[in-house]
Amino acid sequence: MFTHLHTHTEYSMLDGLSQLEPLVARCKELGMESLAITDHGGLYGAIDFYQIAKSAGVRPIIGCEMYVALNGRSDRTPEDKGRYHLTVLAKDKIGYSNLVKLVTKSHLEGYYYKPRVDRELLEYHSEGLVVLSGCPSGEIPSLVGAGRMEEAKKAANWYRERFPDYHLELMEHDGVPDLPAIRRGLMQLHQETGIPLVATNDSHYTTPDEHHLHDILLCIQTNTNINDEKRMRFDGNTFYLRSPQEMADLFSDVPEAITNTQKIAEKCNLEMDFGSLHLPKFEVPNGLDADQYLESICKEGLGRLITDPGDQEWSRLIQELDVIRQTQYATYFLVVWDIAQFVRRQRIELAVRGSAAASLVLYCLGVTDVNPLNYNLVFERFLNVERKEMPDIDMDFQDDRREEVLNYVVEKYGSDHVAQIITFGTLGAKASLRDTGRALAMAYSDVDTVARLVPNRLKISLDEALETTPELQEIYGADEGVRTLVDTARGLEGITRHSSTHAAGVVMSGDPLDDFIPLQLSSKGDVEDSGLPTTQYAMNSVEALGLLKMDFLGLINLTILANVRDLVKDTRGITVDHRSLSFDDKKTYDLLSNGETMGVFQLEGDGMTRHIKQLKPSSLEDIASMIALFRPGPMEHIGVFIEAKHGRREVRSLHPDIDGILQETYGLVVNQEQVMLIAQSFAGYTLGEADTLRKAMGKKIPELMAQERATFFDGAIANGHSKELVEEVYALIEPFAGYGFNKAHAVSYALISYWTAYFKANFPEEYLVCLLNAYGQNADRARVAVAECRRLKIPVLPPDLLKSQPGYAIEQLDDNRMALRVGLASIKNVGTGVVEEFIKSKTELDDEPATVEELARGADLSGLNRKTLESLIMAGALDQYGDRGALVDAIERIQAVAHSETTLKNSDQASMFEVLGESSDAPLTKIELGSHSTSDAQKREWEIELLGFSLTGQDRLAILANAGDAAILSARDIGIELEGKRIVVNAEVGSIQERSSREGKIFGIVTLVFMDTSTIELFVWDNVLRKTQSLWNEGTLVTVAASVRVREDRVGLACLTAQEYKPPDEIADATEDLGQQEPVAQAPNLVMPLKLESPSNGVGHQVPNKGVGTNLPARPKTTLSNGAVNGSDTHKPLSRQLTLRIQETGNLDHDTQVLDDIKQTLLNHQGGDQVTLEIAVQGDVFVMEWPFVRIDISDDLQSDLRRILGQFGEVRTSESNGA
Repeated sequence: MFTHLHTHTEYSMLDGLSQLEPLVARCKELGMESLAITDHGGLYGAIDFYQIAKSAGVRPIIGCEMYVALNGRSDRTPEDKGRYHLTVLAKDKIGYSNLVKLVTKSHLEGYYYKPRVDRELLEYHSEGLVVLSGCPSGEIPSLVGAGRMEEAKKAANWYRERFPDYHLELMEHDGVPDLPAIRRGLMQLHQETGIPLVATNDSHYTTPDEHHLHDILLCIQTNTNINDEKRMRFDGNTFYLRSPQEMADLFSDVPEAITNTQKIAEKCNLEMDFGSLHLPKFEVPNGLDADQYLESICKEGLGRLITDPGDQEWSRLIQELDVIRQTQYATYFLVVWDIAQFVRRQRIELAVRGSAAASLVLYCLGVTDVNPLNYNLVFERFLNVERKEMPDIDMDFQDDRREEVLNYVVEKYGSDHVAQIITFGTLGAKASLRDTGRALAMAYSDVDTVARLVPNRLKISLDEALETTPELQEIYGADEGVRTLVDTARGLEGITRHSSTHAAGVVMSGDPLDDFIPLQLSSKGDVEDSGLPTTQYAMNSVEALGLLKMDFLGLINLTILANVRDLVKDTRGITVDHRSLSFDDKKTYDLLSNGETMGVFQLEGDGMTRHIKQLKPSSLEDIASMIALFRPGPMEHIGVFIEAKHGRREVRSLHPDIDGILQETYGLVVNQEQVMLIAQSFAGYTLGEADTLRKAMGKKIPELMAQERATFFDGAIANGHSKELVEEVYALIEPFAGYGFNKAHAVSYALISYWTAYFKANFPEEYLVCLLNAYGQNADRARVAVAECRRLKIPVLPPDLLKSQPGYAIEQLDDNRMALRVGLASIKNVGTGVVEEFIKSKTELDDEPATVEELARGADLSGLNRKTLESLIMAGALDQYGDRGALVDAIERIQAVAHSETTLKNSDQASMFEVLGESSDAPLTKIELGSHSTSDAQKREWEIELLGFSLTGQDRLAILANAGDAAILSARDIGIELEGKRIVVNAEVGSIQERSSREGKIFGIVTLVFMDTSTIELFVWDNVLRKTQSLWNEGTLVTVAASVRVREDRVGLACLTAQEYKPPDEIADATEDLGQQEPVAQAPNLVMPLKLESPSNGVGHQVPNKGVGTNLPARPKTTLSNGAVNGSDTHKPLSRQLTLRIQETGNLDHDTQVLDDIKQTLLNHQGGDQVTLEIAVQGDVFVMEWPFVRIDISDDLQSDLRRILGQFGEVRTSESNGA
């Protein structure tokens, strides 16, 4: 029997290809009973491997191929870049503990290009380990290969003296020229020293056919490609998991090297402990134990937080404390309480995510802000005695103070007891294509074309992309190069690529962490530099070992809340404690009902805003329900939920046991807790058993599902329910158990949503200042926030070198209105430190500098380098001193004068200005500005580059804010999810390009500039361009109906019709002036309603509603630029016309679905016939042509359309002259 003792997995990152499950399965398939993993320098996959191997009946051996320093681990000279390799295996718990400590110290103490141990560490942590001499890069093989046999013998004896289970490692691989000599030398050492031999295979992939994939993986690691002859490579295809017979044949001359592998395997009997808790030690006062102390704190908190608590509150508290006592988690709760106490004392904003809000204990401890009894939250969803794993208490802190919390935890519990948690990045579909393309030396553009065809969907695989993307299927089948790229990328997809530090994960323990898990230095750039090490085990492995795992997430919305709370007190003298607010503020609900959700936690974004407006929430429960529903799966029920809330849909009664549970969600199952309560009341489950049912449904494991289904049916029928009713109820709850939301989490987030909405509704200026300061470096977010200021008519003042603060600030205007002043540090290339120094210096000025010379002489500009000063000028911060272009040209002179003055001041000499006198001519200090006149277009370009938005001409763009609901006002709201939809936008015409098609037809590409200065390209095709040509002049404000088009992940628009923008209050007058001209029709599938007056050449019009069956009115005649008359019937062939009359029902979801079905049906019957829609709305009929849709009118098509329309429309055909 043979055991592989030298095996690399994907956790030898970008060096090993073998994934754990296929590796163990192959081992089992080849008849081997044991397997070791020995990844380079780390133990990343050890726990997962251990569990996978155990479940497969394979003995897991935990090991590591370690790096050994040439000298000491602290040495870091150029010579020390080299290192030896050494194979180290754990025999038992002591060996595992020593292995963990060796790996940890190699990273924390010995890291120099690679994590290194030295002989001192190896000797100190030698117990319980099997050590093999290593691959050809090991110390002994290297000495043997160099012919230094005496040194090799001496080194081998050193290892044997310290490691009783030390072996000389023999390998046999093609393409390694030194191996035969090394093997002979090791055999000689064996004969001379008696050190036993062991055969290994340096496995880096699982099967021989994966050699090519491994070669590509090495190219990715070394950033080279297969055409580079000098690249790192493994010649030959022998570095796979060879069979026992293959190994026996290779080492037939030394059979003991094979049998020794099994002897070593039998010595490795590590049993991991997954049943013990290793919680932090918490000092409990007054001789109490942890359970007693927790109970005393909770009882005090209950009496303080709830006025006159009754039997319900006390019984719930006692029940929860009893479960905590049984599960032995009292210390966990006390640690969390301790952290929360610190946070509250320091006035750091705190929120708790997940199911923890269902705990009354945590509410009494002051950890959560939610009394679970007020919202019918189920404690068993959070913790129950049937549950095997530790519950999650995930804490969110304001992101600018998260490090304070980490520092407190480290100080309180010890630096060797706290660490951050690792996470692993894998090769996703697109990344795999791009990395593989580089390794194959393919042209970037070719690879990019393929990668862009992969849909932007989370966790999509290449197989799924091929199945769902016809264009990808086409080029995959037609192009051999693309096929090679995709097939190779599929082989690498999902492989671990790198490690980084989890954004929130923190682990704590009672004993030093490196007694249980290996640690390493935190990955640079992943999180703030807290100085904490990072685990080598991911979340699940850390938790499996019984360590306390928590999420400490920095949440920017909590930072905004903290800052706006303080700012309101500064500006208005009002103290607002948002945590004590009642949930009945009319302004807050009006803001949400009006869709003014920009900047409101969890409720912004086009889709959510649209639903919130329709819902018109009136309680915190409404907000929580919408947060729960707005996810894939439940989202399809939002329309039903809204209709039921407003009484437009009858709430169906299933059974009294269920009706009360679903009352607050209008008869819909929205959250997981409802599934549990239904199982309890309807089928007789305990809530702990109901949580097991929920998890089984969520995991969708067939065996568990079948078992729980039988239990549910037995219980429900025993409760007297009919089989038919049980079937119906089970069918109702089953899908929601999988994708239903955690209600406690929804309520916790709804709190933050309400608080942010409250501050925005009642203190909009302060809220938007804090929002901009939080997102100031995010150009997109800043742009949208400034647009919101315009909509709310809050003045936004440009940056001013003398008036601005480092961040955005409130500034009082002469008319006592509040305005927002742009901060200097929000300008690109301008750092906060530099700005603070300058602001400090300007406060020392006696008078405000009136000219740029006075500024250069009086203020300390020494900290502003050329790039900084240039950025300040271009952003408009020095506009009071002259034209921006002229100031940019004078930068060197400004800096020279400033430098000269600073030098004089520092030398205690009088300045030249002071010596010559104020009235004297001082040419050496004179700064002449040229006669520039920077255009508004140039200013806007600079501002967008440096601020993310433009304030030049903002009054003009602010007019667009008056459009109300008429149109989209930001390119940010037009995403790829709207592809094919018809939308309406209000914007300004920016640049215009004229192009011609292959047929020679002229079309335009117009850059539209939105109110928030975001931009998008609008394609104006020739037929529309002829009718709207006069509109496309730079600076014209326009309203455009367009369809959304996506090409290679870029979103653009295709113009359907357009007109000059007019504010709503002007439309009535304009309509009167138009006389008989009809309004433009609402485009099909509009995301927002279109409210326009008609251009004289509009393609749509309103006609009297004569009921279903009205004949289609004649099209108006329009003169085109070439003099032809549109609509004339001279010498034109007959063409067929399909007309659809659609009656608006008032149900947005229904109407949207009908239009989507119609569109898809028409696209399935493409041909040469025309389509016209007649949309009947409140007594009027609007006619809309679809000029780009051509269909083949057939009986099948008409039948399908009539089925879709039902009683709400009609289909008819006609023939007419014209193309």
